[in-house]
Amino acid sequence: MKKEIPLLNTITTASNQDLEKYEQKFKALADQQRLQIINILAVKESVCVCDLTPIIDMPQSKLSYHLKILLEADLIKKEKQGTWNYYSLNVSELKGILSDQLCCVFLPSSC
Repeated sequence: MKKEIPLLNTITTASNQDLEKYEQKFKALADQQRLQIINILAVKESVCVCDLTPIIDMPQSKLSYHLKILLEADLIKKEKQGTWNYYSLNVSELKGILSDQLCCVFLPSSC
């Protein structure tokens, strides 16, 4: 007896908008330098760009570019304090897209 495979039109599928949102998130995560930024933010919780630049050893302009991509993907948050921007992880968003194993790498307090 053959197992019947449901037709695609009977399955609820994600909207194009949802797919684009996740594509943006996964593209943001598909870069070693951005993963390093996420890892640093997981350890330090909230970091000013002025303090992050020497830790990650990249020019501030390049760091700002990577932070912008992470912000647009909603993976990090930005809080302005005086003249400086402080960045932190958007923990709920990261937990929603990372496996348990990756959450333990990037969000050790969640394990």
